[in-house]
Amino acid sequence: MTVVRVAFTQATWTGDKESMIRLHEDWTREAASAGAQVIAFQELFYGPYFGITQDTAYYDYAEPVPGPTTQRFSALAADLGIVVVLPIYEEDQPGVLYNTAVVIDADGTVLGRYRKHHIPHLPKFWEKFYFRPGNLGYPVFDTAAGRIGVNICYDRHFPEGWRVLALHGAQIVFNPNATAPGISNRLWEIEQPAAAVANGYYVVANNRVGLEDNEYGDEAVDFYGSSYAVGPDGSYVGEVGSSSENQLLVRDLDLDKVREVRERWQFFRDRRPDAYAPIVAP
Repeated sequence: MTVVRVAFTQATWTGDKESMIRLHEDWTREAASAGAQVIAFQELFYGPYFGITQDTAYYDYAEPVPGPTTQRFSALAADLGIVVVLPIYEEDQPGVLYNTAVVIDADGTVLGRYRKHHIPHLPKFWEKFYFRPGNLGYPVFDTAAGRIGVNICYDRHFPEGWRVLALHGAQIVFNPNATAPGISNRLWEIEQPAAAVANGYYVVANNRVGLEDNEYGDEAVDFYGSSYAVGPDGSYVGEVGSSSENQLLVRDLDLDKVREVRERWQFFRDRRPDAYAPIVAP
């Protein structure tokens, strides 16, 4: 049996970038002391969810890769021997900005990054103001904790990305989110389990939690947390996280189940890519 212990977080915006980074550093140390081999943070973990408005002041949260936050967590990963999935606001060059997750191996090596492909532009999710669409494909990273992929928030509504990650050999896909209550609640319950079943891998979905009224007052979004891990058979691994509280969750994922479930269902044998041309038609 090949068991990977994963940790994932859900946090409320404190109002201060440095305190958010320190909180997640402390959680990384706690996760490592609990035996976790990989930890993943929520979407844009060190800032507010600024998509609620359109304001150029939030461009200041963008950083290069490598940059100060990546370097800080690279050093911590190497010190603790833990893989880190680090969602940041990436500046590729002035005015060229992405919603990115950097994957850092347990020796501190930056293995690469995933840039969010699907960028919403809806009330209180004005992301096209802040991000270009991702252009690095759907990489899968060979880490000390297994083969890891990333799909960020709104990407989860598009089944094609999940499938590409499976075809690239992902065993665990981390799905960091900033998901608000309303019509998304039911989707939160079904989309990631459905993706895990359809593609025969684990999905770890974590969400912001709490009210960001320290940033947006009466306009603030109250994020509902409820982070979870789900296996390739669609079953939750452990309990779903709190809907209201900061939380570090730790779960054991048995990677042997990937083979077991795929051999049971044989979706990859029976799929028909020759019939799927309309999917990529404009």
